[in-house]
Amino acid sequence: MSKSNRLFIILGGFFVANALMAEFIGTKIFSLERTFGANPVTWSFFGVGELSFQLTAGVLLWPVVFIMTDIINEYYGKRGVRLLSFLAVGLISYAFVMVFLAIHLAPADWWPASATENGVPDLQLAYQQVFGQGLWIIVGSLVAFLIGQFVDVTIFQRIKRITGEKKVWLRATGSTLVSQFIDSYVVLFIAFYVGAGWPLQQVLAIGLMNYLYKFAAAVLLTPVIYGGHALIDRYLGADDAARMKAEAMGLN
Repeated sequence: MSKSNRLFIILGGFFVANALMAEFIGTKIFSLERTFGANPVTWSFFGVGELSFQLTAGVLLWPVVFIMTDIINEYYGKRGVRLLSFLAVGLISYAFVMVFLAIHLAPADWWPASATENGVPDLQLAYQQVFGQGLWIIVGSLVAFLIGQFVDVTIFQRIKRITGEKKVWLRATGSTLVSQFIDSYVVLFIAFYVGAGWPLQQVLAIGLMNYLYKFAAAVLLTPVIYGGHALIDRYLGADDAARMKAEAMGLN
């Protein structure tokens, strides 16, 4: 197996695994400020007050997914990103179907009360609440993911055609900032404005809070992209890395 094929399998596996984990850990809502021992902020946007950074746990992994998108785009082009994006959506959809079936399996008589001593009176209900997600949330998340991916790769390629091999930070971080902005609002609009009937002002306000976190994460993770490029270039060798980057620009 060639180094380029081996690298694609490694990057693709890490990409899909992160996307899949982000979907399932995302059912937990956490306080960013309290996690770091600070009091929550109380900001106001679009007439909605008392806003703080209450985020889904999935935000821990989604910035990593978009960084992986940029690295894969750099060496394998749009075709590689499209393949992995559709593969991720297919596997996530498959996983949700399997989880749905698992939730509806009849539990053994003793199992629902087996964790009572640990403070969980009904383990079946807890299992359903943790792993079960509403249909609108699932649809919103998958649609937002695909749109975000395609926007990311398109902007990345356009910036690279203008700047060439220079300014990695601009094409990687710039494309991520735009795609994450779109992703933040698409998932909220589908899942909560359409699906749950939230007021538009609330969707806009919460989306902005989510994006502020993603903006900061994308900027702070920019050095990781340079580190990833350096490791991959060393693994492939300068000549093969340059060849793959040139070929990636011609793959549509």
